[in-house]
Amino acid sequence: MAQMTATTLTVNGKRHTVTAHPDTPLLWVLREHLKITGTKYGCGVGQCGACTVHINGKAEFSCLRPISTLASASVTTIEGLSPTSEHPLQKAWMAEETPQCGYCQSGQIMRAAALLKENPHPTREQIVAHMKTNICRCGSYRRIIAAIERAAKEG
Repeated sequence: MAQMTATTLTVNGKRHTVTAHPDTPLLWVLREHLKITGTKYGCGVGQCGACTVHINGKAEFSCLRPISTLASASVTTIEGLSPTSEHPLQKAWMAEETPQCGYCQSGQIMRAAALLKENPHPTREQIVAHMKTNICRCGSYRRIIAAIERAAKEG
């Protein structure tokens, strides 16, 4: 049985040292250890995208990343994207009335933010291709795409 280990990582610009089992997924470290709850549990197997965060600037499923792989990593959650909700995507999400139930939205926004960082002016086809890893059970895909297009345009 593996011992608990201490791992230091930066979350939303603040350094944290967390003591946990090495296989503990980042998702549970965020939610249970650090009490940062904007990142949601959806499936636990990397198939829905509700838990998407940025790890060293790249969108990743936090449910699949064990804490032992994150020593010295920089993690950004929805709370760290813009604490005042002034990020162009957050503003576009509100303007387009994108969420229905809202459960998947933090993961959707984090995936979209990674896209716009790589490609500030994506085509609709590029948006659809990039966002295909994130599921919206309410089916608000048209509004999600419209919000991303709006953020790219107004950004």
